[in-house]
Amino acid sequence: MELITATSVLCFLAISILIISVIKSFVSSKRTTLPLPPGTLGLPYIGETFQLYSQDPNVFFTQKQKKYGSIFKTHILGCPCVMISSPEAVKFVLTRSELFKPTFPASKEKILGKQALFFNQGDYHNKLRKIVLRAFSPDAIKFIVSDIETLAKHSLQSMEGRLINTYQEMKTFTFNVALLSIFGKDEILYREDLKRCYYILEKAYNSMPINLPGTLYHKSMKARKELAQILAQILSTRRQNKEEEHNDLLGSFMGEKEGLTDEQIADNIIGVIFAARDTTASVLTWILKYLGENPSVLEAVTEEQRSILKGKDENSGSLSWGDTKKMPITTRVIQETLRVASILSFTFREAVEDVQYEGYLIPKGWKVLPLFRNIHHSPDFFPEPEKFDPARFKVAPKPNTYMPFGNGVHSCPGNELAKLEMLVLLHHITTKYRWCVEGDQNGIQYGPFALPQNGLPITLHKQ
Repeated sequence: MELITATSVLCFLAISILIISVIKSFVSSKRTTLPLPPGTLGLPYIGETFQLYSQDPNVFFTQKQKKYGSIFKTHILGCPCVMISSPEAVKFVLTRSELFKPTFPASKEKILGKQALFFNQGDYHNKLRKIVLRAFSPDAIKFIVSDIETLAKHSLQSMEGRLINTYQEMKTFTFNVALLSIFGKDEILYREDLKRCYYILEKAYNSMPINLPGTLYHKSMKARKELAQILAQILSTRRQNKEEEHNDLLGSFMGEKEGLTDEQIADNIIGVIFAARDTTASVLTWILKYLGENPSVLEAVTEEQRSILKGKDENSGSLSWGDTKKMPITTRVIQETLRVASILSFTFREAVEDVQYEGYLIPKGWKVLPLFRNIHHSPDFFPEPEKFDPARFKVAPKPNTYMPFGNGVHSCPGNELAKLEMLVLLHHITTKYRWCVEGDQNGIQYGPFALPQNGLPITLHKQ
């Protein structure tokens, strides 16, 4: 009886092993029969990075889409990638967080810090996201409207009567707002040191990760180290002054119940500056260009903003949170600029396992790039897509066709702050100033964001 039982067990095990082997063989053969998406990978290691960042992204993406369809492969910044350009595919990638994790190329992860919000998922990501959302929620940021307004006034006053690079000036403004939201009114104490290091850091965002003396990446990593040291000093100072209460983002990160290490806090502070600065500055630059090219839209925005001034003291009257909710025309200008300019042409995700989509294999570890720009410029969703027409946003766009801040659990948690600072600055520049664009400004420059040629040189004059 024991012999029969043992023999039965052995037979059962043998059959089980055989079945598992057959299944594995089947799965393996199935994977090998699934093709990769069509497309090209370009040169070894370099791939097609230069083609993407040295020309109009519309040209690169549109040519690829016309040739290969709405899903294709490429290779940029040292990574094999799959690019997708249909609303359904973008929704699939951005909302299936169990299949696709947020990621950036290795160069960006090392520069910003691997423990930043962007690069993580699961419980750690959820905790960080709640902290940032809480600090940047309407209930929180409505208390800093007057502080943002002060920064906007000072920025515009510094530009009066001189030829300026709009993008560079807007970067200064948005950098100061980012520091305000992170450090509260203490930001003025650290502004210049943080700016000096960060401005070196940002130059290598889209460089190849070659850490050799003399390269942009090497200089950037040195600045990253110094930036972390400055942040460590700020953390130490705050801990020594325990009696002071801080209702800013740094204070939230430092909460004992959050249990974050200094390294985690530093990575996330640098990450927030990255997310809050250049993109918003780019949008503001494009807004001034589009308003200058569309006098009727500028007039409508100006009249809306002037109506808010009625009843306020000309010298001491300041904007309130409620005032920013009375700007529908200005809000539609921001929405349309985000669509036409598509500052974030795409975002990065990474397949955490082999994924089958529409008959193609997306291999584990490959980057997946949802192409927001292609969708925002599709005539199927936005008639005359190249035309600047804020009135189109009187009607909500179709689902998953307008995603300037992403989608899903990894969408931008700071979008309310970004919209607030844009509304505040536009209020003051349209009611108190006029600007003149200098030179031929039909060209566009790239790297990493699409910008008007030469950062939109303008001369700003007080009305």
